This record gives sequence, structure tokens and C-alpha cells, in this order.
Amino acid sequence: MNAPVATGVPGFISRFEGLRTRLPGDPAPRQAAAETLRTLGFPGRRDEAWHYTNLRPVAEAEFHEPLTLLVDCAALLARVPNFGTRLVFVDGRFRADLSGTPTGASFEPFAVHAAFGTLARPDRDPLTALNTMLAEDGAVITVPANTDGGTIALVNLATDASGRATAFHPRHIIRLGAGARLTLVEIALGEGTYLHNPVTEIAVADGATLTHVRLQDESLTAYHLATLYASIAVGATYDSFTLALGGRLARAEIHTELTGPGATAHLNAAQLLTGVQHADLTSVVRHAAPHGTSRQTVKHVLAGRSRGVFQGRIEVARHAQKTDGYQMNQALLLSPDAEIDCKPELEIFADDVKCSHGATVGELDPEQLFYLRSRGIPDNEARAILVRAFLTEAIETVTHEAARGMLERAVGAWWERQAA
Repeated sequence: MNAPVATGVPGFISRFEGLRTRLPGDPAPRQAAAETLRTLGFPGRRDEAWHYTNLRPVAEAEFHEPLTLLVDCAALLARVPNFGTRLVFVDGRFRADLSGTPTGASFEPFAVHAAFGTLARPDRDPLTALNTMLAEDGAVITVPANTDGGTIALVNLATDASGRATAFHPRHIIRLGAGARLTLVEIALGEGTYLHNPVTEIAVADGATLTHVRLQDESLTAYHLATLYASIAVGATYDSFTLALGGRLARAEIHTELTGPGATAHLNAAQLLTGVQHADLTSVVRHAAPHGTSRQTVKHVLAGRSRGVFQGRIEVARHAQKTDGYQMNQALLLSPDAEIDCKPELEIFADDVKCSHGATVGELDPEQLFYLRSRGIPDNEARAILVRAFLTEAIETVTHEAARGMLERAVGAWWERQAA
């Protein structure tokens, strides 16, 4: 009789033990991460930050190592818009044959760079510990001071070539020098069942600007658990937008710290869910310096029996006077069985600040729907118009025209699938 295959934390620890001599870089942080994961285990519903998201399906699944380095992924790649320089990762590993070379920025695969950044917290975040323990590849992008890095498309593709569930843990590190600029468009697509557990570390130096657009359109049977850490220095700007469409269970966790006076962070997002999908957007914005500005508008469109989660926390340190923080979460429920959980938080220790948050939940306005239908617009088209109008405020924050066009097409395709 064959022995049962270990799942959950024991399964990942067992995989680490088998791979440890082949993993790149210093083994010490990996071993420390393994001990952390062994001690903490996966977060559960009793953990405040995970109260609304249950990782039990991930813990019970049996994941294997991807073994398809040269698999044909032309069909998936055809779904990726052609703008900027592409850096393509297939099943978590860099594919030089599908990638280009950036002109204004330097790039090397994490497998070659083989050094972790300093922003991530594997000592307290179990999924970051899992990534640190098993990360094999990823993108390390550096833009020199006072340089325009142009547009880079960071493409993550997951294949179903092996016919069994796989897991991969990319480690991406993005660094912008003082006064540098970069537009990073991150796209995640896939087929089949898999776990995509990326960790991204972003450092934006004095006066630099990073525009970061993320499209998560994974397979509807996949698990997407992404963690991002960003540090924003004096007068620097981190302008991000996340559109989540895919995944059976998805979570985007963002930790942003405004470390210098005059730093700015925009963390806008939209989640479009259907069926039994579950998607969680959790953010922590820490104002650690005066005169910082943060803006966050998050929209949810929920159909079927889907469930959306938004947890947004703004922290203002005692010395971070003149902070300006704003947070708004709005949900549109297209089904009586859809559900939204919203938990905005403010923790303010300074006394000269302007911080606010709000949340709304509703359905399509029947009067607006009646008006459109009375003008001869079919019901489904009328609903599509109202949904697009609801999302406009969020998507219009994306100033990069090609990236905004990509998001609008993804929203249109999502709605067409609902109407089919």
C-alpha cells in the first residue's frame, strides 16, 4: 500500500527538504522561514487578518512541483497585450525564449540574483515564509536614478501540461533609484488547478514614480495568494491598480509604508466575481513620515454565490503630521446569494491629519435599469452599461492608456461570459 501524500504545511516542508540543495542563494533565510512555517502553520479563521478567508482548500490540496519548463503556452501568451518589454514566467520559471530585454532598466532572474530583499516579513507572515522557503525564480528589476524605465510587462503563466495540481512561489524585487520612473504591468493567467503564491518587494527611492497595474485572471480552479511590500521614500509615488477576475480562492495582500515626507500611495482596485469564487483584498498603509498622501478606491461586482472581502487599514505614526489618507470601498451585488465583507480601519496617533473612510453596498438601481430599457436597450446591455459606469471611477485612475485599455477589455470579456 502506498503511503499517503502529505498536504498542507507538512507537504510543503517535505518538498523543501527534498529541494534545499538545489534552491538558489543563501540557505539560512530559507531554513528560518521553514521553521516559522512549521511553528505558525497556515493562518486560520481565528487570525484577525484571515477571519473572512479560509485557507482550508489550499491546506487540503495535493500540490506537485512543476516539471514543464518547455511547455507550449502560445494560447495563453496570445491573451497578453503587446506593449512594452515582456518578461515571461511559465509555471514560476523564467522563459528567456519568450521574453525581451528592457532598455531603461536592468533585469535578471531571481534564480541568478539569488538574494532576498529586506522588506518582506517571513518571520510573521506564513505565506511569505512559504514563498521564502520555496522561491526558485522571479524578476529582479532595477531602474537607475533619473532614468525612465519605460513599460515592462511581467507575465506569469500557469499551464496544465502535467495534468496535476502544481504550486510555484515567484519572488519579484523591484527597485527604482532617485528620480526614476517605471510602468510595470503585471499579468497572471492560467489553466487548470495550481497555487500561485508570489511575493513582491518594491522600493521607490526619493522622487521616483512607479505605476503598477496588476491583472489577475487566473483559472477558476486556481488559488492565487499574492503578498506585496512597498516602501515609498521622500516625494516618491507608488500608483497601483489591481483588477481581480480569476481564481477559485484569491487574496491580494498589500503592505505599503510611506517612509519619507511627501510620499504618495494610490492603492486602487476592482474585483469581479461569479459562481463560488472568493476574493480578498487586504491592505495596510502605514504613514511613517509627515505630509504623506494615500488614496484607495476599491470596487466589487459580485454575481452568483461569490464572496468578496475588503480589509483596509490606515496607520498614522505620531510624528506623521499633515497626513492625508482616504479610503472608499463600494460593492455592487448582482445576486441575492452574493456576499461582501468589509472592514475599514483607521489607527491614528498624530493630531494634525485628514483621514476618512467609507463603505457602501447595493444592487443595480431599478429606476436606472427601467430608464435604459424604456429607451429600447436590451436588459443585458442595460445591466452592462450600469456595471461599467460603476467601475469607471476606479479604472479611470489608471493613466497608462494601453494598460487601461487592457483592463477595460478584461471587464468586457468578464461580462460577456456572464451573459453567455
